[in-house]
Amino acid sequence: MKKKQVVEELQEEKNVEQPQEEKNVEQQQEEKNVEQPQEVEEDKKNEAMADLEKQILALEEENKKLVDQVKRTQAELINYRTRKDKEVSDLLKYSNQKLITDLVPIIDNFERAIKLDDNNLTDELSKFLVGFKMIYSSLASTLKNYGVEEISRQGQIFDPSLEQALLTDHVEEMENEAVIEVLQKGYKLYDRVIRAASVKVNQK
Repeated sequence: MKKKQVVEELQEEKNVEQPQEEKNVEQQQEEKNVEQPQEVEEDKKNEAMADLEKQILALEEENKKLVDQVKRTQAELINYRTRKDKEVSDLLKYSNQKLITDLVPIIDNFERAIKLDDNNLTDELSKFLVGFKMIYSSLASTLKNYGVEEISRQGQIFDPSLEQALLTDHVEEMENEAVIEVLQKGYKLYDRVIRAASVKVNQK
């Protein structure tokens, strides 16, 4: 009888433990089911963050390219303006070059005529050349006021940017390649040569 009672008690305990175990399994399954959506949600967030970071990097790269392009465009615009300003400045600065170039041979003719004067004021030629000298002096002064400068470098070393050598000679007392004689004056308009001087150069 006692044995039967013990068996029944054990059976009852087993029956009590079994629902408890089932309950624990169900609870674990429920917790697992709760954790799974949280993990999925976390993965989605990570993916979204990764995509967002890629988009940000792409936008930063595009922004950098646009900034560089704007800077290059600004630099090109500054260079263009500087170039155009110089062109306009040069156009104004040398606007009289054609007129002055045409006047230079007239100056040459005046100088040739004046060289004929022997400074004897009693002869007719000298009296006639007095007017020539006044006109020449006035014309030369006016050209100077407009930036015209003579190129006459007798005794100085030959400079091919200012002069052209038409003749050579040998003068012991002068340096090699020194200008012995100016055959025809040259002229500059400010810093631009409008006619190179024609010269005789010393050769040793």
